[in-house]
Amino acid sequence: MDKSQKLEVYYQNEHPFKEGIVFLREIALKTEAEENFKWSIPVYTWNNKNVFGICKFKKHFGVWFFNGVYLKDPKNVLENAQEGKTKGMRHWKFYNLEEVNEKAVLSYMNEALENQKKGLEVQVEKTKKIIIPELLQAKLDNNPQLKVAFENFTPYKQKEFCEHIAEAKQEKTKLR
Repeated sequence: MDKSQKLEVYYQNEHPFKEGIVFLREIALKTEAEENFKWSIPVYTWNNKNVFGICKFKKHFGVWFFNGVYLKDPKNVLENAQEGKTKGMRHWKFYNLEEVNEKAVLSYMNEALENQKKGLEVQVEKTKKIIIPELLQAKLDNNPQLKVAFENFTPYKQKEFCEHIAEAKQEKTKLR
């Protein structure tokens, strides 16, 4: 399935927020952004850089701004997309179609594009040395097959795996 087919399926699938995301798409298409499809959502880019995306969830729909931290946000509507895990991304959530103010959304989208043109981007920090939790290290030391499998992960996946274990609140989650 090519990009345009994936986009059409995304926007035409029945969903409680179908009208809302279709309206956001109409607004997005009024900008200079190029419509793409990445990570199973429509992503709007400029010069091959991700600027914003349109997403739908169980209880809301909205616009992700990849470098939303640089938006002025005069309406005070932007939320940190994943508190503590992302520095630049911001999300504008809507719970019904009536909340979507076309003029305001278009203004935010255009500002995001202008910021991208200016080169305002959050720089990704180089990953620091992976700290393997004691529990995982003990399992790796006692299971050569597990150690080989872990070492075959990319550094990013190793770090993600270690963080998942280290941040788990319950011991049974860590052991699983």
